[in-house]
Amino acid sequence: MSLTQLRDRGAPTSLPRVTADVLLQKKRAGQPITALTAYDFPTARLVDEAGIDLVLVGDSVGMAVLGYENTLPVTMEEMLHHTRAVSRGVRHALLVADMPYGSYQASIEDGIRNATRFMKEAGAQAVKLEGGHKHADLVARLTDAEIPVVGHIGLTPQSVHRMGGYRVQGRSAEAMDTLCADAVALEAAGAIAIVLEGIPRELASVITARSGVPTIGIGAGPDCDGQILVFHDLFNLTFSPAAKFSRQYADGAAFFSRAIEQYREDVAGRYFPNDAESYHLPRELQAREVRAERIESDAEEKHLCKA
Repeated sequence: MSLTQLRDRGAPTSLPRVTADVLLQKKRAGQPITALTAYDFPTARLVDEAGIDLVLVGDSVGMAVLGYENTLPVTMEEMLHHTRAVSRGVRHALLVADMPYGSYQASIEDGIRNATRFMKEAGAQAVKLEGGHKHADLVARLTDAEIPVVGHIGLTPQSVHRMGGYRVQGRSAEAMDTLCADAVALEAAGAIAIVLEGIPRELASVITARSGVPTIGIGAGPDCDGQILVFHDLFNLTFSPAAKFSRQYADGAAFFSRAIEQYREDVAGRYFPNDAESYHLPRELQAREVRAERIESDAEEKHLCKA
């Protein structure tokens, strides 16, 4: 393999480490919070070195990287594996890990145990869990255990079957009241931020204005305190139609496809590798090989003459 050179953990940075308090100060100052997902070391470095405030190792890894149909099959071990990789590339951003489906729904004890693993084994600085008032007790217990928690309400992908698909939430008066109450409950329980996904802009604006902690939107309009997108959505690497709220910033799929096709053609045409991309013997050994070839050639000529 070509990855033989020792690599530093991350590029030097003069940016201060982002903490929950930094996010809160940005909300109070009206400074937008930037957030992106990352699932491995190289993308984590790219995102972190670009100055993004919050890096989320989302359970969206199931769909973006592992090829699952949805986020439900993602396991704790898979999330720990990817969080460890990302943590090696992050020096500036607040690193948040998603609690996968089944890691906290059964009991508060399960939630505390699994959240602790993210902190101790994977280098996360906070965890994110889906659901509002139903999980407020868990958020409070985690906060008491010194584990920062990011809440997530609205369109919650782990509830895809209950919702009947990925549908915008909060479009009725009752649903609006429930989501507002969820945000209040999470804040009261100690959540350091709340992700608002797939809800009307007007509702997100109300929740953001009433909330004392930062709101981070995804498909919730521009009035949230911050925005988050999936890394692969930014670069057209999802192999599926983009959601309405997702903006493509570059066509990574086309870029990689062209490069791979060119590589295939170069190998097939024997254009790669060329001489400059090859290792060579030292000159004295090259001369020795030439002498050996001459001796063999002379011997063959003498044999032919005798014949």
